[in-house]
Amino acid sequence: MAKKFIDVMDTTFRDGFQSVFGGRVLMDDFFPAVEAAKIAGINHFEFAGGARFQSLYFYLREDAFEMMDKFRKIVGPDANLQTLARGINTVMLDTGSKELIDLHAKMFKKHGATTIRNFDALNDVENLKYSAERITHHGLKHEVVVTMMDLPPGCSGAHNVEYYEKTLRDILDAGIPHDSICFKDASGTSNPQKVFETIKMARKLIPEDMHLRLHTHETAGVSVAAYMAALEAGVDGIDMAAAPVSGGTAQPDILTMLHATKGMNYDLGGLELGKILTYEKELQSCLSDYFVPPEATMVSPIIPFSPMPGGALTANTQMMRDNGILDKFPEVIAAMQEVVEKGGYGTSVTPVSQFYFQQALNNVMQGPWEAIAPGYGRMVLGYFGKTPVAPDPEIVKIASEKLNLLPTAEKALDLADADPAKSLENWINKLKEEDIEITEENIFIAAACQDKGISFLKGEGELNVRKISEMKKDCEEGNTNMGSGNYTVVVDGQKFSVQVAEGDANIQVVAVDGEVAVVAPTPNAPIGNGVEIKALLPGSVWKIVANPGQSVNEGDVIMILESMKMEIDVVAPKGGVLKTINVATNDKVVEGQVVAVIG
Repeated sequence: MAKKFIDVMDTTFRDGFQSVFGGRVLMDDFFPAVEAAKIAGINHFEFAGGARFQSLYFYLREDAFEMMDKFRKIVGPDANLQTLARGINTVMLDTGSKELIDLHAKMFKKHGATTIRNFDALNDVENLKYSAERITHHGLKHEVVVTMMDLPPGCSGAHNVEYYEKTLRDILDAGIPHDSICFKDASGTSNPQKVFETIKMARKLIPEDMHLRLHTHETAGVSVAAYMAALEAGVDGIDMAAAPVSGGTAQPDILTMLHATKGMNYDLGGLELGKILTYEKELQSCLSDYFVPPEATMVSPIIPFSPMPGGALTANTQMMRDNGILDKFPEVIAAMQEVVEKGGYGTSVTPVSQFYFQQALNNVMQGPWEAIAPGYGRMVLGYFGKTPVAPDPEIVKIASEKLNLLPTAEKALDLADADPAKSLENWINKLKEEDIEITEENIFIAAACQDKGISFLKGEGELNVRKISEMKKDCEEGNTNMGSGNYTVVVDGQKFSVQVAEGDANIQVVAVDGEVAVVAPTPNAPIGNGVEIKALLPGSVWKIVANPGQSVNEGDVIMILESMKMEIDVVAPKGGVLKTINVATNDKVVEGQVVAVIG
């Protein structure tokens, strides 16, 4: 009896990179490993999309479309190159208009994609309809998704087999065109028995020849057991990665699954141990200079309590490292449980996982529910679609008051389509203002990445890659090559904000509120006849809204900071006249730094 052929998608170059390095891997460094994977017999790759779109523009000074073209050239015309999309969000964190959703499918088809795996984090089927239509219209294969996770202990009402059956039936009843179906667990928290029952349920509902897949992560330590359960239940495909970006926060290793299925009636893509070993050796060589965060290689038994996806976990810890607050990570993860419970049980996958993390970070840094992360607030208010269960009414009320937005039951796509800021015309005009060439690629880059996309297109993009050689060089030079920016140092228990600049520029040293390092800074402290206004989170100054000498009312926005992918409004704590603005646009600020004084 012939073994059942199981299609293997290699996620190394998309989800693997995202889960281990926060997506920050330069194309020329990994392309030799792509060639090695091809030689090893791999013909199905996840190669772009998801967070590996924005990360190239945010951190690598690279063009994702150029990377996709080069990847396709290496693997040849017959390889199945797959990308990840987020329904009406496509590869953005915010919702997109119909024009942008169409342009996304058109550009990804143009630049080498074969298949788009398409999900909605809320499992709101309305958010899948139009994106599916445009994906198939442009000649791409559409893999429709039901997103999964286990709820924190004590929670119920969604994310059980009955809920997934209802979601799948809604997809089928809506007539959404699709070539395959995937159950996607970005946090890796779904228990194997639920996986088995879910795949069994799906197998009965769909045609016998419909391709059915499972995607999971090793983050919670049950990925191999989940895949074995799915295989037993009748799944047709699974996703795996290659070392050193396998296991931990990523997918199980190809070699691990080949070993786990040894002697069983499954043929995993016709792959051979020896050839995969050679491929993994080449990949390890390509990535040998990249710093692997310790948390990326760990299995965390507490993740089911606070489901944090592997692909988001390391991206967030990298940002926390950059902002000097990595010590807060355990508190943030612990705070996520309440955030998930009160948020309506959207699946912890981008962008919802980022909303959960941002709100948990706010709750840790600024006090529980004192500040509402814009994405989280708009989610509970209905601006991203319908959550699996109704969010906590008190949190809805707080979000409405903090964001000055009313709850809505309108379709998210209709809201996005009515927003002039999400039109092609708006982004064409912005490119014209910056004297940037008007191409469909540039329009989409600007719309998807906004200010950072514009910066990239102007040749001003940031390069932020963690390489061991550079870190050693910094250590050998005694950290004298810290780079421009603001840093917090502690001298005799006293916190100071140190502004460092290259060349002969002045160096500014400012005491942070005069408090010892172990004492939390007072948010806004009186000084003389004025009140100091302080940054509550580390980050950078995105926009100065008010000027010295200007009269403002209590609650007026003075400036906007960017921190951890959030826009943080700095508001006037009382009415008065702004005496000083102590920072400039693009300045880095530290927690507790005085950014303005109001009299």
